Amino acid sequence: MNYQQPTQLQAAILDWAGTVVDFGSFAPTQIFVEAFAEFGVQVSLEEARGPMGMGKWDHIRTLCNVPEIAERYRAAFGHLPSDEDVTAIYERFMPLQIAKIGEHSALIPGALETIGQLREKGLKIGSCSGYPAVVMEKVVQLAATNGYVADHVVATDEVPNGRPHPAQALANVIALGISDVAACVKVDDTTPGILEGRSAGMWTVALLCSGNALGLDYAAYKALPAEKLAAERARIAQQFEASRPHYMIDTIADLPAVVEEINGRLKRGEMPQAG
Repeated sequence: MNYQQPTQLQAAILDWAGTVVDFGSFAPTQIFVEAFAEFGVQVSLEEARGPMGMGKWDHIRTLCNVPEIAERYRAAFGHLPSDEDVTAIYERFMPLQIAKIGEHSALIPGALETIGQLREKGLKIGSCSGYPAVVMEKVVQLAATNGYVADHVVATDEVPNGRPHPAQALANVIALGISDVAACVKVDDTTPGILEGRSAGMWTVALLCSGNALGLDYAAYKALPAEKLAAERARIAQQFEASRPHYMIDTIADLPAVVEEINGRLKRGEMPQAG
């Protein structure tokens, strides 16, 4: 039996917040600020956005490792935040997140149309998120009311290691019955999400404008002057550089053209690991 390279994509593995729903990725970041505030520790929205894409416990641990935030915690409690303290913040974060996820559940403009076009090309739609399963359950329900149902969903606490490890992306490959990781494209608005796809051997597409890095809602994004938008694109692209995405686009609405290009590259015998 000989190895046969795939000649077209079989699946798109899509992130959720900042990719398909919640333009600007506000749901997770705002709740981090509120959860820390309940412990008397100030965290800015910009600081909260820093580790975005990781599982939420790991995200909080990373924030607590930031020297300035750790010092604020020490000033409030007399000691640096331990893993037990991180867990306490996480346990406060969770009900806040579940209660408020609906406030930022709108689909990103163009998402439904793009997903429809991908399905017409024969792609299955997998998905994964930094949200744990209890939050994802509500996210999935809200998305369904707006017309989006993925073929498979993997939450961060359903695998041994979340992003940037490849486990969630690979769990989609197994569940969807995909024959080769090179026949998948991972789409994400965060560096950990792109590293996840890269580590899984997939094509990767970074979103510059709809997610965490730009951090604007859709109206504010559309209102940006052309010169400012170009500068923001360049800034965010530089942030993504080290994770080596194969493509960088503004939003999921631009994905169909990339899928066509990847299919062309696969037909020419190109593979994502070589790019």
